[in-house]
Amino acid sequence: MPLTVNLRHLEAHNIELEGKLPVEELDIDTRDEIIQLKQPLEYRLEAQKLTDSLLLQGRLSLVLECKCVRCLKAFQYLLEIRDWTCHLPLQGEEAVPVFNECVDLTPHIREDILLSFPQHPLCRQECGGLPGASVGSSKQPEQTAPSAWAELNKLKF
Repeated sequence: MPLTVNLRHLEAHNIELEGKLPVEELDIDTRDEIIQLKQPLEYRLEAQKLTDSLLLQGRLSLVLECKCVRCLKAFQYLLEIRDWTCHLPLQGEEAVPVFNECVDLTPHIREDILLSFPQHPLCRQECGGLPGASVGSSKQPEQTAPSAWAELNKLKF
């Protein structure tokens, strides 16, 4: 069941939303061997109805199953958005769809989670990579041919 908020309930007072959203409901297909979702999203939100919009504030937390991009070791990464805020217009061109007095929050949560994914997950910052492989070697590769820029620098005008 997607995460929804009933607008009629918001007319009297703000609503606290707290719980877990199964991974299936997030509908995130990473198509990536490096980052996988297997645990539910934990959320704690406050929903508030403004004049022509809906304001959500709170915390989102999700544990990602990752593989280190350097050594391929499996590890867990805690993706946590502590001060998540979402402003959803209820009227106008960019108004969110309302079905039976309810607004589905899932697509907006999904978007912010995807934007927060680590681009290159590392098991630890100082990970040296696979044994025998040199990551970030300080040695410069030997140049076999002179640089074109070096030849241009020899020109005198």
